Amino acid sequence: MSKQNVNNGRRNFIKKGLGGLAGAAVLPSILKGNSPDEPEKKKKGKIIYRTLGRTGFKLPIVSMGVMNADNLNLVKAALESGIVHLDTAHAYQRGRNEEMIGKVVKDIPRDSFVLATKVPGDHADRKTGLFTEQTTAKSFIEKFEISLKRLGLEYVDILYLHSVVKREAVLFEPLLTAMQALKKEGKTRFIGVSTHRNEPEVLRAAVESKVHDVVLTAYNFSQPHVEEMNSAIEYAAKAGLGIVAMKTQAGVYWDKEKLHPINMKAALKWALRNENIHTAIPGFTTFDQLDLDLSVMEDLTLTPEEKTDLRLDKKAVLPGLYCTQCGTCLPSCREGLDIPALMRSYMYAYGYQNFSRAADTLRTVELPDQPCGSCGVCSVKCAVGFDVKGKVTDIARLRRVPEEFLV
Repeated sequence: MSKQNVNNGRRNFIKKGLGGLAGAAVLPSILKGNSPDEPEKKKKGKIIYRTLGRTGFKLPIVSMGVMNADNLNLVKAALESGIVHLDTAHAYQRGRNEEMIGKVVKDIPRDSFVLATKVPGDHADRKTGLFTEQTTAKSFIEKFEISLKRLGLEYVDILYLHSVVKREAVLFEPLLTAMQALKKEGKTRFIGVSTHRNEPEVLRAAVESKVHDVVLTAYNFSQPHVEEMNSAIEYAAKAGLGIVAMKTQAGVYWDKEKLHPINMKAALKWALRNENIHTAIPGFTTFDQLDLDLSVMEDLTLTPEEKTDLRLDKKAVLPGLYCTQCGTCLPSCREGLDIPALMRSYMYAYGYQNFSRAADTLRTVELPDQPCGSCGVCSVKCAVGFDVKGKVTDIARLRRVPEEFLV
């Protein structure tokens, strides 16, 4: 690709949406107006601890999801502020996230932090959520060994099988056996699964496995099946599993244009009021956001204003950017598109400004050259009211942006 074509592709993409691509993806803290330098150390505020199930880890209820962070000083500040648990994954920032964390923790006592990473199983069928005959323990272990090398650690505290959506995937024998072997070898202290979709089934399957120790699950105020979620979470917690919540801020904004931010503090409070949630991993990227997330531990009570902000009366004017991954859209799509994955990519791009993660998620989806181009009127009915055709057409443009602009 010529330099002229690269520049034209970048300008056109920014002009049509996903504004400020290069800067927003590479320098989130600077664009927010925060200095990348470490601020002055502050006195620790109130910290609420809960025990992470049978792991025995006594953790602050606010941990750090490091997926979107690229500032070593921010991670250091989080640890010095009392945060103990850091969560990353093999694929985050295409490996750079684990490498960054490795630099942070190399000079601090190993018993002063709890580190979790996530490794996916290869060759999962995106439509069924099941692993195939091509899915091997060998590939899973190789990826995990790479993660250990990036982190500069001999072991992690928690190893998750990443992003499973079906009971059969949780209980998939080759990967279950591989994780048990890694635990026995001392390369991970505990094992578990992470899930963005069909969470109650996954939670119950983790209990059924009798070997998983932790579940990392999406959990937030906008999920339509909150009662079912609470029941499954309680069931898993009573069985001794540690429960970690992610996606607690439900996409960060109510709208693509970022004119209506979700009340981050209220959203995090909402999740942590459930005492069966042992800790949450909000993905802050600035020092101000770190302070805000820590401040929820001063008082978990939702004020009337915060309840209004979260639109708990279910009369939200805007559906937000968070896709509940319910899958009810799938049967009605004439193109057979993996709409939940596309919606998650859209959220990563517009809500998190994480274009690299959005592009990586997009690559897992089989898309025609002009998705939705042959349909005319979209037949898909979204449970939360998304304009599915508009979002798919919009995010599909990310495929045309050169990778060098997505770092």
